[in-house]
Amino acid sequence: MILRQFLHTDPVAISYLFGCGGQAIGAVVDPVGEIAPYLRAAADTGMALRYVIDTHLHADHLTAGRRLAKAAGAAYVLFAEAPAAAPFTGVEDGAVLPLGNVEARVLHTPGHTPEHICLLVTDRKRADEPWLAFTGHTLMVGDLGRTELAASAEEGARALFRSIGRLKALPDYVEVLPGAYSGSGGRTLSGNPSSTIGFERRHNAAFRIDDEDTFVRAMLADVLEAPLQAAELRALNAGVAPAAA
Repeated sequence: MILRQFLHTDPVAISYLFGCGGQAIGAVVDPVGEIAPYLRAAADTGMALRYVIDTHLHADHLTAGRRLAKAAGAAYVLFAEAPAAAPFTGVEDGAVLPLGNVEARVLHTPGHTPEHICLLVTDRKRADEPWLAFTGHTLMVGDLGRTELAASAEEGARALFRSIGRLKALPDYVEVLPGAYSGSGGRTLSGNPSSTIGFERRHNAAFRIDDEDTFVRAMLADVLEAPLQAAELRALNAGVAPAAA
């Protein structure tokens, strides 16, 4: 398995290239900015891109997903019920994206946004057990995603509580590869761009809460100011004209 992490500072975000080196098939998750670095990294590792995946319709930056998918001849992937007008390949909860000896299983994890997905990745050359999870803005290092950008804050928080329950069920050793790190606005977000389910289970205060009402109260406390033009960016990423002010 090949894995490359791209740390961005403007906006603060994390993208990934991963896939099977043996069969030369790869994918990119949550691409930001110029597409040349992803194409170059894929070429350097000898992989052709089969999928370009956005974990959700972002509200803090314009996705590079469609541009990259077109340039690479790859499928552009979103959750099947994402409210996107522009063409995409829709995936349902439980769908498997094959990448040679590597596979990514889709987990629908609403909360940060209704269409959010995580990807549970297995390298079958090593084991049939999952190795890592791309968790987007559902579970991050030291924090969880905000819940008011595409729904009411309470509705989003209750959905997020159910979603993180699915992630809590994963083994402690599963690596957590999130879509953001410190500087992107999280209340307790770490500057470390990776973790494990076990470490977050022990030391991520919000992830540790087991009672839904307590969780909702915690998520609704001290809600941060929304990113500038959040609604407009989500609309643009969905291929929809932003609503007039």
